[in-house]
Amino acid sequence: MSKSKKTRLESSLGVIALALICIISFANVVIRYITDMSFAFTEEYSIFLMVVLAFAGASAASRRNEHIRISLLEHHCGKKSRYVIYTIQWLGALIVLCLVTWYGGKLTWEEYIYDSLSPGLGHPNWIYLIWLPILSVAIIYRTTQHWLELMTNRTQEAHHES
Repeated sequence: MSKSKKTRLESSLGVIALALICIISFANVVIRYITDMSFAFTEEYSIFLMVVLAFAGASAASRRNEHIRISLLEHHCGKKSRYVIYTIQWLGALIVLCLVTWYGGKLTWEEYIYDSLSPGLGHPNWIYLIWLPILSVAIIYRTTQHWLELMTNRTQEAHHES
C-alpha cells in the first residue's frame, strides 16, 4: 500500500485546514491594508484550524513512521530488541494519547454541559474542542496500525533501512 493511501483522510483534513488558514489570513491582511479594519473571526478560526492541522499531521506521521524520535537504539540493536523498543514507544504514545483523549473529552463535555461560548464570536466552545479527542483517537489508531505492522515484520526491513 502506498504511503498516500495509508493516510488519505488525515492528509486531506490537514490540507483543507492549511488552505483555510492561508485563505482567511490572507483575506484578513488584504482587508486590514485596504480598510484599516480586520475580520474578527480570523484569530479564533485560525487557532482552531492549527490544532486540527497539527493533530491530522501527527496522525499521518504516526502511520507513516515519520514522527520525530531518536532511532539510534533501533539501528544498533538486534531484531528482538527492536521489538521491545517499538513496544515501549507504542505504549508511551498510547498512554499520552489516552490521557489527551480522556481529558480532551472531559473538557469538551464540560463546555457542552455549561454551554460555554467562545470569547470572540460567541460560538459554542465544544465545537472547537470536540476535535481534540477525535483526532487523538485517530492518532492512537494510526500508531497502533504501524506498531502491529512492525510487530508482524511486514515493514521491518524497510523501516530499519530508513
